[in-house]
Amino acid sequence: MLEDLTLKFDKALKKVTGQGRITESNISDTLREIRRVLLDADVNYKVAKQFIEDVKAKALGKEVLASVTPGQLITKIIFDELTKLMGGEGKELKINPNGPTVILLVGLQGSGKTTFSAKLAKYLKNKNRKVLLVAADIYRPAAIDQLKLLGTQIDTPVFSIDGSKDAVNIAESSLKYAKENGLNTVIIDTAGRLHVDEQLMQEVVSIKEKVNPTETLFVVDSMTGQDAVNSAKAFHNQVDFDGIVLTKLDGDSRGGCALSIRAVVEEPIKFVSLGEKLDSIEVFHPDRLASRILGKGDIISFVEKAQQQIDEKEAQDLEKKLLSNKFDFDDFLKQIKMIKKMGSLKSLLGMIPGLSASLKNADIDDNQLVKVESIIQSMTKKERAKPKILNGSRRKRIARGSGNSIQDVNRLIKQFNEMQKMMKRMSSKSGKKLIGNFRNFKFN
Repeated sequence: MLEDLTLKFDKALKKVTGQGRITESNISDTLREIRRVLLDADVNYKVAKQFIEDVKAKALGKEVLASVTPGQLITKIIFDELTKLMGGEGKELKINPNGPTVILLVGLQGSGKTTFSAKLAKYLKNKNRKVLLVAADIYRPAAIDQLKLLGTQIDTPVFSIDGSKDAVNIAESSLKYAKENGLNTVIIDTAGRLHVDEQLMQEVVSIKEKVNPTETLFVVDSMTGQDAVNSAKAFHNQVDFDGIVLTKLDGDSRGGCALSIRAVVEEPIKFVSLGEKLDSIEVFHPDRLASRILGKGDIISFVEKAQQQIDEKEAQDLEKKLLSNKFDFDDFLKQIKMIKKMGSLKSLLGMIPGLSASLKNADIDDNQLVKVESIIQSMTKKERAKPKILNGSRRKRIARGSGNSIQDVNRLIKQFNEMQKMMKRMSSKSGKKLIGNFRNFKFN
């Protein structure tokens, strides 16, 4: 996510890192390079220009403390300005305290509204909300069927009116249905178009007037850069939405949309959507994304993801096993399953401070975990508990049973032994060594 932007920022900041003090000359060279980085990332020209002016004004007015290098100081200033540019602080979704919470989703076709509506429904259900999804996209073929399928996957009712060509009536009728069935949160998935047009705008304006939503969210594909910003501006002028959702951010290496859209439309980014899984949704935190852009990781999000998947008692049991050096293949398998639930390996490692730059060329494939699982599951309970008994004949049987080569099995056992040693001295392991271990998880 935004890896190209991270690497270019890192390269630009090296120009001032080795300097003894900040001067107008060396700061100008650095900011000229950062300006180029922002424009290459498809950041809005006016936004980039103002950003550079703000950073320069703060940098030249700062005294460099003896304990702080010029590189550290300028990085901190850029971090603060990036955070400010993207909204300063995260904004929670508004909840109606005196009635149903109605969330209206708008945006262009292909932005991911329908999938996001299901993700948001699952997110709110986990917060004990009783959710109704509303299929108000009456134009796109199979849009209603897609939403019903997603609703089934997350055990959430979907309201639709078969054969209806009146999206406003569908949205309005859904509120009555929600009230009659004790549902306190309504998410309305509206139609998109391939471009901004009058018919699209008039329909969403009419729906908004009828349902009086608690929140209107503009859903946009972050990978479309300035096109996303321009469409956001057009929607905001007519629909006056309350917040922004950035989808497909995990596939965006440049970051122009994420850095520009808040400044241009002056509405907060409320959620980001990462990947296809229905739990791959995050509340947007400007400071966390700024930290990732500057290669400092996002350890808070990493811990939060881990906490969602780790059972407290299991964590305590695992800690005891690690301390007594009794970590076995069954424990290893549990950790693999937990990691798969948290997200992709590359995404997770990118949250760890210091590893972002190392990940650029790292060969980290989530399919490797599937192979590892198959090998471990082909072992007997005794073999998982006592890996030392895995002799040649046992390894051959495991290879045949899992559909892998003997070299694959040997490589995993060797890696497991190395991991046991690594865990014993985890406190002294560097990020570079950690990424090296993940690189070794390669099956040819």
